[in-house]
Amino acid sequence: MRRLFRMYMEPQTANIEQIVLQDDGIFPNSRYPALLYKGVLDIPVLFPATHVKHLFEKHGWSNSWDAGIFEYHHYHSVTHEVLGIYKGRTKVQLGGPGGPQLFIEKGDVLVIPAGVAHKNLGPENSVGVVGAYPGGRDYDMNYGKPGERPRTDENIKKVPVPSNDPVFGRDKGLFNIWK
Repeated sequence: MRRLFRMYMEPQTANIEQIVLQDDGIFPNSRYPALLYKGVLDIPVLFPATHVKHLFEKHGWSNSWDAGIFEYHHYHSVTHEVLGIYKGRTKVQLGGPGGPQLFIEKGDVLVIPAGVAHKNLGPENSVGVVGAYPGGRDYDMNYGKPGERPRTDENIKKVPVPSNDPVFGRDKGLFNIWK
């Protein structure tokens, strides 16, 4: 069973939507909620991707890439991921088939915990995205195929909580939510 709920908490986490997703037998998802920060990025006209990349790097999230979001369900078992949207808009689905659909657009940030399936419901390049990983960790690709688990479940248990939020740094955002 998947649950989607919105929590608006103390000022350190205000306007951060928390999306709680449970294991569906195919996709492990996470005990940590995915986090959607609406309109948090001030995107410049020139070099928008570089701006987002530098913000994430400032807070220790690196090994970044600049592309769209894949049009198939996938997840990472060895790291968390942040997506900074610097152009366009689309709907993404979290948690696997039947999971909640979120509208994301320029200026939004989506933090995806290790194990949480995600998929672009629009064309792959409907959004320009900078993705990054805490501490510059490498990532793996998993698709909910037979045989991935229990190896991926064991990997997910070993992924540490990041020491900094990718947008706010220390003491705000995921730092307060993923205790």
